[in-house]
Amino acid sequence: MKFQDRLKERRLEMGMTQVELSNATGITTRTLQYYENGERRPRNHAIVEKLASALNTTSEDLLGVSGNYVIEAQEKGGAKASRDIESLVDEVVGLFAGGSMDEAAMDGVYRALSDAYWDAKDRNKEKYTPKKYRK
Repeated sequence: MKFQDRLKERRLEMGMTQVELSNATGITTRTLQYYENGERRPRNHAIVEKLASALNTTSEDLLGVSGNYVIEAQEKGGAKASRDIESLVDEVVGLFAGGSMDEAAMDGVYRALSDAYWDAKDRNKEKYTPKKYRK
């Protein structure tokens, strides 16, 4: 289940409208609509924490195992990094379709993919960034 589905399901379980959730969190109603339609995703953990608090749940429950890595990528590298990590996660989920893997093992796979992604980004930055712009 994706973030958008978990968010909407939890909001409905709490008997809240989007307007009520918006008032409780300070997030605009339109932004909540984007989240529930899957058109956007929160940019940082603080937003997810506001939603989780208002819905009496945890950010991990809203995001799922892979969602945390996507949000971390958004915070660390912006929208492109977030899309890249999300794409990697989706491909890995496809590889394990039909098989069984517990949460801890999946978390390990996601962490390894995320680490490999950031290592590759760092190596390429050194390789392709002109010397005068390197730190």
